[in-house]
Amino acid sequence: MNPRPLGRSSLYVAPLAFGGNVFGWSADQAASFALLDAFTEAGFSLVDTADVYSAWVPGNQGGESETLIGRWLAQGGGRRERIVIATKLGKWGPRRGLAPANIQAAVEDSLRRLGTDVIDLYQAHEDDASVPLEDTLGAFARLIEQGKVRAIGASNYSAARLAQALDVSERHGLPRYETLQPEYNLYDRAGFEAQLQPLARERGLGVINYYSLASGFLTGKYRSRADLGKSRARGGAVAKYLDARGLRILAALDAVAAGHRGATPAQVALAWLIARPSIAAPIASATSVAQLQELIAAARLSLSADEIAALDAASAGG
Repeated sequence: MNPRPLGRSSLYVAPLAFGGNVFGWSADQAASFALLDAFTEAGFSLVDTADVYSAWVPGNQGGESETLIGRWLAQGGGRRERIVIATKLGKWGPRRGLAPANIQAAVEDSLRRLGTDVIDLYQAHEDDASVPLEDTLGAFARLIEQGKVRAIGASNYSAARLAQALDVSERHGLPRYETLQPEYNLYDRAGFEAQLQPLARERGLGVINYYSLASGFLTGKYRSRADLGKSRARGGAVAKYLDARGLRILAALDAVAAGHRGATPAQVALAWLIARPSIAAPIASATSVAQLQELIAAARLSLSADEIAALDAASAGG
């Protein structure tokens, strides 16, 4: 696995990121520690979380994922050196928005929960048009100057606003967003490919996309309405993919997987993403080490040009 750069920053990562949204939700502390150990021991490093994870769980307030990562780091043994921490701010609760004072307070909260002195990649979780970009980027610049953040990124930005932010950084000599975190997978393509992908490639951004497996649909686990009951957490989100195009994509994944001994649809779907020129590391989650081992194998699955073309054709129109 050749390490890939996160934009023009000094950060390099293996071509798969772990989605930390499961920590404190569908993975308790013991499971979270086992997953982080297995992920890093396999040579992977980028773990993506956010201050809002996992506030949607009854009884949680947000910050649970960061806290569990911090407890794992506190065990020592070189764990901090093995991990690239990416977290996000600005989407929820008292720390919502990208005003400078909010950014400063949010980073202190995240650093405390993570139990570390520096966040490798600090991302704006969503755009905040109420705050001038110069102010937001200036606040991020101060965090970098203070040694609390190494690089910054943007999540859920439109192409127009992201381009504007990059221009502001260049014009004012401010740190720029080095990464973009959009929704992107073999089913959900148009939202990224139409405008964001050309911009990312032109401006040299590292893309770490989320929903890489379309909420689990691309694993092949859900092929009918009856299958939706297999997961209370995922079933509702997967229903929208059960159409003619979705089933055509699953058939193409099955066909490609059949040509690689032991390969699964999930591995093929991730390998397709990893092969995209604009992608640095797709984000995927697991709740058991067995699931994680399946995902990790995708980074070593090489698809032929014909296989990629077949997947492109099956998923066209989305």
